[in-house]
Amino acid sequence: MKEFTTYSPAMLKIFEQCKKKFEYKYVKGISIPVDTSKMQQGKNIHALANYYLKNYNIDKLEKALTPDEETLWNALKNIKQFQYDYLESEYNLTSKIDKFWISGRLDALVKNNKDYYILDYKTGQIPKNPEYDYQTIIYLLMVNKLIKNYSSLNFVYIDLKNQKTTEIRFTDKLKQEYEEKLLKILKDIEKSLKLNIFSQQKECKYCEYYKLCHY
Repeated sequence: MKEFTTYSPAMLKIFEQCKKKFEYKYVKGISIPVDTSKMQQGKNIHALANYYLKNYNIDKLEKALTPDEETLWNALKNIKQFQYDYLESEYNLTSKIDKFWISGRLDALVKNNKDYYILDYKTGQIPKNPEYDYQTIIYLLMVNKLIKNYSSLNFVYIDLKNQKTTEIRFTDKLKQEYEEKLLKILKDIEKSLKLNIFSQQKECKYCEYYKLCHY
């Protein structure tokens, strides 16, 4: 049986979306070339934000921005949470829930007095259901274990194109719901791996693995 040392938000999202896609991508390790040109803009903004928060000199990097990237960068700098006290950026975290290890990479962790904020910059769309997105769930649960004696812990999605933020405040109720939801899908993955059964979603014609499923 295939085993994973850690599970990331992306892995859980794909399993929930289509178990067959999860099998191709993570169990069989099949990589399908996709157009990554749109992703480069996001990578540039994330890198610039990381250097900025670490107080590096970014003058040359700012001059190299395209007009669209400059607009996104200025939008990020005007977000109030981005101006809070810096703690970490591009920060790898690993934690354990039950017998499973989960991992993620935070764009930034900041604070305002004893209020802590996980920042996630999006040059594209934020999740449709951000409060229960696996990225939100995993990051809040991990940071909750990391930080003690906070007044509040919050996850902030930053929609740079529309210059909007969506903030989720961590509560005891959400903690319980998150742990239950996370354990359920992790056990479902474990079961699929054990039985070697991965079902296929019906609506998948835009998936990069579509031809593998239908031909």
